[in-house]
Amino acid sequence: MKVLVINAGSSSLKYQLYDMTNESVLASGRVERIGMDSSIVTHEASGKSEVRSVSEILEHTTAVRRVLEMLVDPHNGVIDVISEIDAVGHRVVHGGEAFKQSVLVTQDVKLEIRNLFDLAPLHNPAHMMGISAVDTNLPEVPQVVVFDTAFHQTMPRESYLYAIPMVLYRRHKVRRYGFHGTSHAYVSVQAAAYLQQPLESLKMVSCHIGNGASCTAILDGKSFDTSMGMTPLEGLMMGTRSGDLDPAVVPFVMNKEDLSVSEVNSMLNKHSGLQAISGLSSDMREITEAMQEGDKHAQLAFDMYAYRVRKYIGAYAAAMNGIDTLVFTAGVGENSSILRKAVCEGLTFLGIELDEERNNERRKDVRIISTDASRVKVLVVPTNEELLIARDTFEIVQQQLQSP
Repeated sequence: MKVLVINAGSSSLKYQLYDMTNESVLASGRVERIGMDSSIVTHEASGKSEVRSVSEILEHTTAVRRVLEMLVDPHNGVIDVISEIDAVGHRVVHGGEAFKQSVLVTQDVKLEIRNLFDLAPLHNPAHMMGISAVDTNLPEVPQVVVFDTAFHQTMPRESYLYAIPMVLYRRHKVRRYGFHGTSHAYVSVQAAAYLQQPLESLKMVSCHIGNGASCTAILDGKSFDTSMGMTPLEGLMMGTRSGDLDPAVVPFVMNKEDLSVSEVNSMLNKHSGLQAISGLSSDMREITEAMQEGDKHAQLAFDMYAYRVRKYIGAYAAAMNGIDTLVFTAGVGENSSILRKAVCEGLTFLGIELDEERNNERRKDVRIISTDASRVKVLVVPTNEELLIARDTFEIVQQQLQSP
C-alpha cells in the first residue's frame, strides 16, 4: 500500500509518499505561498535531486493537483499512475474531545472538525482545505485524519480541567487539550522499544523541543499531563510564544498599552519567547552562538528556556511519583547538546547523570546520552510524525478493507 501524508497550512502544504511494505519514503516536498502568483513547489524523489518550480497556485485544490503531477512526472516522479495511491493521511491539530484516536474521514468527521474551528482558528480550517482538495483530486481514495490532541485524551480530569467556573467547560469546552501528541506518541514507543521494556512499565517525560515546545508526562503508556493547554500558547517558553504567565498580565498590558485582543494575542504568540528576551532571534542555534560570544540577552533567553524545561520535568516527576525515562526530541531537543546539558545538570536529585561524550555525539538515530549508572535513562529520539500518520492511515484503511 502507498500512503500520501499531507500537512496543510493556510498558505502551505507539505507531503510525503510512503511505501508501507517497508515504510520507505518514495518522495517528499512542499508547496509554499499558496494564494499567490509566485507559489513555490519543492519536490524530491528518493535517489534523485530536489527540483523547484514557481507558478501561480491560488488555492489548495490546485496545490494538491500539482503534487500529484510531480509524483507521476516522467523524470522526477515515483509512481506510474495516480491510482497507485491507496490512501491519504492528514495531520489535524485539534480534535477536541470528539476524537480520542485517528479516524477515517466521513461527512460526520468533517462536520466535527469544522465545529472545532473556534478552538484552532489558525489550523483546523487549513486542514479542512487539504481534506477538501484531496476529495476533489482523489474522490475514490480513503482519507484518514490523525489529531495532535488525540494522544492527550487519556489525561485525568485533575490534569486537564482549569480552576475556573465549570460552566465554561460545559458550554465552551475550555480545558487543557495539549498538542504535539503525534510526536510524543511516536517517540515514547521508540524509546520503550530501544530500552527493550514495555511502554506501560515506564514513567517517562517526553520533551518535544522545537520552535514550538511541550513536555508530556507519560504514565502506563498514556499521556498523564502535558504542558500546552487549550491552545499551544501555554507551557514552556518557545521561539516566539510566551508560555506560562500570570493571566492578569493580559488585561494589565492591554490597558497600559491600549492593545486590542488581536494585538495582545499576536504579542504573546509571535513576539514573545526567545525572540523577545534575546532581542535577536527565535532560533536556538543563533541564540546559542550569540551566548557563546558573550551576548548577555542571549544568555538570559537561553537560561530562562532551559530553566522552564527543567521545571516541568521536575513537576512531572512529582506528578507520576517518579521518573525512569527522559526523552528529548524535535529540532532543538535532537540537536542542541548544550541545551540538553543545561537541563539535565539541574536534575541530579532525580538520579540523572549525563554522559558528556554521548551527549555531544552528532547522530540521527535513537541513543542513550546518560551514564550507565544514571537511575534515569536519558535518550535522544528523532521524531517522525509523518511516519506515525502513515502507519495509522495504513492500519485504519486495512481494517476497512477487511471488514465485511
